[in-house]
Amino acid sequence: MNKALSNFLLVVFISLFFINCANRGTPGGGPKDEDPPVIIGSKPENYSTNFNGKEIEIYFDEYIKIKDINKQLIISPPMKTQPEITPLGGASKYITIKIHDTLQPNTTYAFNFGNSITDNNEGNPYPYYRYVFATGDYIDSLSVKGTIVDALYKTPETFVSVALYEVDSTFQDSIIYKETPRYITNTLDSVTTFSIDNIKEGKYMLIAMKDGNGDNKFQQKTDQIGFYNDFIDVPTDTLYTLKLFSEELDFNSTRPKLLSGEKIAFGYEGDATGMAIDILSETPPEFEHRITKDVATDSLLYWYKPRLEVDSLIFQVTHPSLELEKEHTVRITEQERDSLYLEAEPNGNIGFNEPFKIFGNTPLVSIDTTKIRLIDQDSTQIDFTTKFDTLSNTYAFNFDKVEDRAYNIQLLPEAIKDFFDDTNDTLSYTLKTRKESDFGNIRFTLNNAKYPVIVQLTNDKGEIKYEQYSTKKETLDFSNLDSGKYSIRVIFDENGNGKYDPGSYLKKRQSERVIHFEMDNEVRPDWGHIQTLNFIEEE
Repeated sequence: MNKALSNFLLVVFISLFFINCANRGTPGGGPKDEDPPVIIGSKPENYSTNFNGKEIEIYFDEYIKIKDINKQLIISPPMKTQPEITPLGGASKYITIKIHDTLQPNTTYAFNFGNSITDNNEGNPYPYYRYVFATGDYIDSLSVKGTIVDALYKTPETFVSVALYEVDSTFQDSIIYKETPRYITNTLDSVTTFSIDNIKEGKYMLIAMKDGNGDNKFQQKTDQIGFYNDFIDVPTDTLYTLKLFSEELDFNSTRPKLLSGEKIAFGYEGDATGMAIDILSETPPEFEHRITKDVATDSLLYWYKPRLEVDSLIFQVTHPSLELEKEHTVRITEQERDSLYLEAEPNGNIGFNEPFKIFGNTPLVSIDTTKIRLIDQDSTQIDFTTKFDTLSNTYAFNFDKVEDRAYNIQLLPEAIKDFFDDTNDTLSYTLKTRKESDFGNIRFTLNNAKYPVIVQLTNDKGEIKYEQYSTKKETLDFSNLDSGKYSIRVIFDENGNGKYDPGSYLKKRQSERVIHFEMDNEVRPDWGHIQTLNFIEEE
């Protein structure tokens, strides 16, 4: 065999070797699998009647996984004992549902899996799979449909439960606190519409709930709620709109606690307006007290002097919503008293209409303005006035400001005195106004508005950046606005108390009406804009 022939045969052998290896290996390319798994059968069959078993199996054409089952799975009617569902964490070609609860007779059950079933390799979901069976002779087939909105914000929460409670001889409004609903569904993570399916004919109460604890029972502290004003009769063709809101907590005072020397915290829930704290224990003639609001918590701070040589003190808490006074005993121990510390805001830039504020960590009782100097950058003395808020323990300084100007506020020693006769050391604060050309301005005209109204400019999180209140038809000028994109929120202040009031389920009161508008343009520096807000009558 000559050399050329040997080389040719070697090349052929190597080529065949690599071709063979390539044929036996896994292809490196090809289109991505985007198809969801396919259900090829179930035992018993979906939509079976006269179901009396304890186990269900659902078969797929490929290996699947189950994810977020605790959030995605909705069982209607809810079961008191949750079923066991496998696989969890592993892959399988079938799902097993083991039922541990006692099933109700003549009832249609639906297992709504949401997007929890995915294929093992690519994670393609089998969307919104429902397994339905009936313990009676037929499958209930009626539905209730509608939309979820938020009473205050532009978009509602995700994973909102929508429920029906059967209205029968045992029905009470308090059922939402104690019992699970007759039927339930969930908006999951992407839609604001709902459909409660496989319902039997009857009269129901319809509610929506953002369930913080996942127990299908309403808890005022953690859950949002929305409700339809009237009972509904099924079958129905009506599309219902439910407005979610967070209720104001009912007032409740919690057990007080000594925090430091002569300082007791009285915690509360709800609105503390009208809350009064009175000492019942015997006190000396020179006894004094002050009450301030704690900055960080829902607590009123009760300060007193002189120090009392006692083991405990007894207090009485009253509130307009309390039918009976509440008595609390506070254990008194030897603790060091807080020392005076002052904080100020703003720090740096200050708005043209913004006051300068000084806060105290102990109750402030007096201010000596002769020991306070306010000068501008030219060392010109600036007149100012002060206003004291007892509850927030704050002195507000108001003075006329001009653009692009620096100001210095200096507090000499003993300018401010607190409840325990402590005073400040020398303090100095520097503030500056920006140029008017740094800001934008908007003028709003409101057509067909029902007064009074609260007009707010909010950021993309719904947080209030600017706000005005109006009781009559007028143009509203928002001046000195920072640059940026704002949304417009208009609250119809039906009770005229100057604030937004959410609804109340037990009082059957819906939240005050709120309308959202989009800004025609972003706010820009040295820029003005006029926008008209057109309102229509509420349906």
